[in-house]
Amino acid sequence: MHRRVPDLVGLEMLDAVARTGSMSAAARECRVSQQAISTRIRAIEQLTGARLFIRSPRGVRITADGESVVAWARDVLAAAARMGAALDLLHGTAARTLVVGGSQTIAARLLPGWMLRLRDAQAASGRRPTTVRLRTGNSAEIVRLVREGVLDVGFIESPALPAGLGTATVAADRLVVAVHPEHPWTGTVPLGEVAATALVAREPGSGTRLAYEVAVREQLAAEPVEPALELSTTVAVLQAVAGGLAPAVLSELAVADDVALGRVRRVEIAGATVTRPLTALWRGGAGDLHGAARELVELAAGADPGASRPEQDIPAAAGES
Repeated sequence: MHRRVPDLVGLEMLDAVARTGSMSAAARECRVSQQAISTRIRAIEQLTGARLFIRSPRGVRITADGESVVAWARDVLAAAARMGAALDLLHGTAARTLVVGGSQTIAARLLPGWMLRLRDAQAASGRRPTTVRLRTGNSAEIVRLVREGVLDVGFIESPALPAGLGTATVAADRLVVAVHPEHPWTGTVPLGEVAATALVAREPGSGTRLAYEVAVREQLAAEPVEPALELSTTVAVLQAVAGGLAPAVLSELAVADDVALGRVRRVEIAGATVTRPLTALWRGGAGDLHGAARELVELAAGADPGASRPEQDIPAAAGES
């Protein structure tokens, strides 16, 4: 190994400090003392010849050099994880923990069912079920976590697929308009009228928001007006709609419970089907999706827990983009 490259334990500690912004939080995550973390980070700074963090009583702030070193460290950690998974397969064993990420609608509505199917399939074949850890975020955050090697596999709702990652469309989702029960819109509403209305919207980076904006651009050759309010969760958006602030364009899966409870009404978009793909993604190509991650993607593509299936099924080897 190159003399300036820290060992894997040091790189894991470096990554933990960068993610948490705190030596003490990184120590808790790595299950070592804060002094051990501080000592290891100082040693890495001496080894690399760069100041990676600026310390303060409120935590640490990563430097420009630190950003670069941490990015390289994550590439090394991801490569080590892939090698570990490959060695598990070589010896006929499987990693027992699968780290899965999902954007909010998928994480809330679909992933629990997919993970139950994975557990049942493994149990039915006499295998010990894989432990699954779930992380949620918007589509942009899930893409970032997959690139950094934090997630074994991620699922997003965005029509904009990332370059440089393996992808497979596993389902499709339809967008509808959610309105207050006393809102004048009923039945259907033209996309142009929706686009001219200030809505309650998810934050930039949300797959729901991007799918709606892309549909307006493609079908109307226009831009939707600025949102009345931006919120970071679908639950918060539905609360704002139920409170009478403004309508919102959301997944039909996400609004189902609130519609059933009478908190909001569902209105269809007239003359326009606004859909978005639900996509699995992972680092590398088709050959890098294996073990429990591959099983989960294939089960997601074959399951129908509420979302409609895409016209083209995921192949047995999982597609690559």
